[in-house]
Amino acid sequence: MSFLVEENPAKRRFEILVDDALAGSAAYTPRGEVLVFTHTQVDERYQNMGVGSALIRGTLDQIRDRGGRIVTQCEFMAAFIQRHPEYADLVVPEP
Repeated sequence: MSFLVEENPAKRRFEILVDDALAGSAAYTPRGEVLVFTHTQVDERYQNMGVGSALIRGTLDQIRDRGGRIVTQCEFMAAFIQRHPEYADLVVPEP
């Protein structure tokens, strides 16, 4: 199984493709230079297979590479970052 995470700016989300099929997404709202993540979803066919974690990891790695910052309104993303504190530096407090 191969994963590919890519941003879809037109839909304001990061998407994960599993073997070229859309398997999930992490939706955001841009707020200046910060992306406010509001919801993560994974197609039920791909749940409990690590797809959600791969989606969040790929998303956060891309944001880090471009020097971005995030706000986590999405519970799944917030929980992932609590389990992986190496990403905590990307999070800014919500105003």
